[in-house]
Amino acid sequence: MAINDEGEIRELLGAPRRIAVVGASPNPARPSNGVLAFLIAQGHNVIAVNPGHAGKTIHGAPVVATLADVEPPAEIVDIFRNSEDAGSAVDDAIVHGAKAVWMQIGVVNEAAAKRADAAGLVVVMDRCPKVEIPRLGLLR
Repeated sequence: MAINDEGEIRELLGAPRRIAVVGASPNPARPSNGVLAFLIAQGHNVIAVNPGHAGKTIHGAPVVATLADVEPPAEIVDIFRNSEDAGSAVDDAIVHGAKAVWMQIGVVNEAAAKRADAAGLVVVMDRCPKVEIPRLGLLR
């Protein structure tokens, strides 16, 4: 299993993607809010997943209740949940047909990463695209 493979991260972030942000918050003080805005500014098609705010928008991105409500499926599922809860979000991403799961900084779930890898998904863990995009020189 290749977690955090530099080449795969570059490939994921190198072109606009459809990204579902699980745990997105409308609160500007929350990291998910800033990352969601950054991803939109970088040209990604972002859908927020937060059952408490379904039917609204965050930075213009539609908010849906569950990953199953994201149609067509997202290529990347960016997870802003605690490490334990990330497991169910990863399982949802596998069922959803995502190409990659991205667990944010501080989110580490080795068992979930193994399940995603076994299902053929690219796995990024304990990283943030808002950090990786400029680090890799991929700013648009």
